[in-house]
Amino acid sequence: MTRCVPARRLAMLLFLLLAVAAPVAAQTRFASNAASVAPQHALSSTSPRITKNPVPPASSPADIGGVLQFPGTTGGSVPWSVVVLLTALTLIPSVLVCMTPFARLLIVFHFLRQALGLQTTPSNQTLIGLSLILTFFLMQPVANQIYQESYVPMQAGQITSIDALTRAEDPIRHFMTHYVRDKDVALFVDLAKEPHPASINDVSMRVLLPAYILSELKAGFQIGTVLFLPFLIVDMVVASITTSVGMLQLPPVVISTPLKLLLFLMVDGWHLLIGSLMRSFN
Repeated sequence: MTRCVPARRLAMLLFLLLAVAAPVAAQTRFASNAASVAPQHALSSTSPRITKNPVPPASSPADIGGVLQFPGTTGGSVPWSVVVLLTALTLIPSVLVCMTPFARLLIVFHFLRQALGLQTTPSNQTLIGLSLILTFFLMQPVANQIYQESYVPMQAGQITSIDALTRAEDPIRHFMTHYVRDKDVALFVDLAKEPHPASINDVSMRVLLPAYILSELKAGFQIGTVLFLPFLIVDMVVASITTSVGMLQLPPVVISTPLKLLLFLMVDGWHLLIGSLMRSFN
């Protein structure tokens, strides 16, 4: 009998909880249904009142405002400044390699690193950065001439952007024709099936660009080979000495690398190399 008393109390407690929770659940369900129906009714009642006319789309990007354009370009339907800027960004690596001394300088520096027997010192980033700085140093007069003869008149509205590009071609052409070889120019003239020009100034850019980069590759390899020879002699002498004394288990590179570094530092190799490279472009 005593065991049935807690069971009865538990049943009465559950009954009271259900009696209290049922009205609350019903009220919550009714409120949620009313909230979901109210926006639909509001939309249906207010939708016929919309009488605004649709805004006509802008006829061109220039109508929106804020579009920068080059002076001398007509029509305003195309943001020419953005198009030219994005095109220039994609062509910067090709221009840097094909129209500047960057390729020759980088090839010489890689030859120097191999000749010293160093695999990662200086790093590739260091050599590329040094080549970029020296390229900027050599091309600064050409860039200044382009700025004065093409960009400044274009900004003043005196010439169009097409005329500015034509004027900018002359300083670059003069720089490349000074270092290109006649043999390379003749090769690409024959490959392009063009008539033989009367002078180097009559060569088209289609022929001048590959001829210039080919000439730069040859010049870079020539300088690198000459730079390689003294260090090659050191390697041969060290190898012959270690072999003659019976040190067969000792690699000659272990002895020749410090000797080559010592020789390079004693003659102030970086000063001599950079000075010779810069004077080769005068």
